[in-house]
Order: sequence, then C-alpha cells, then structure tokens
Amino acid sequence: MKKFNMIDESFICENCKKEIKPLKYTARDHCNYCLYSKHVDINPGDRSNTCLGLLKPIGIEKFKDTYKIIYKCEKCNQFHKNIMAKDDNYDLIIELSKVD
Repeated sequence: MKKFNMIDESFICENCKKEIKPLKYTARDHCNYCLYSKHVDINPGDRSNTCLGLLKPIGIEKFKDTYKIIYKCEKCNQFHKNIMAKDDNYDLIIELSKVD
C-alpha cells in the first residue's frame, strides 16, 4: 500500500491565520511562519486522521542533511515529525533548537 500521497496545496494556518502557499518541490505539511501543523494524516497525505488537533512545534532533530520539526498534538498528545521546509521561519527553528 502506498505510504505517501503528494498533496501540496494552499491553506490558512489555524494557529497564526496566515495564508500558506504551496511549497512546489514537495508536499507542504506545516506553516512556514509559525511552524504549526495539523493532525490530519496517519500516513503522509492520506488525510485519514480524525483527530484534527493542532500540532505544536516543540523541538528539532537532525535528519540526514536537514532537520525535522518535532510536534506534540494539542488535542491527543501524540508526537509527530515533519521535515523542515526551505522557507521556514529560521528564527523559530533556532528557538526550537534551544529547547532542552
């Protein structure tokens, strides 16, 4: 079964209310301004998760030649990770990297 469904679309961030444009080189899965995401997928792009809670960015981890943002769902408390995008807010990335 396919584990990744490519969905790169515009959306309004439910945390900061900004309009988020498609990424154009891979699937956009979080806000590039405040870094929040939404708990909508079980597998990337499947939109099968019924939780729909906001995923709060809580940390950063090294992944290959980039980083992953670590999230905790504000509704169900599940942890999730997304690869950082080229246009993400680097000031917030730096702040997340300081978290113990």
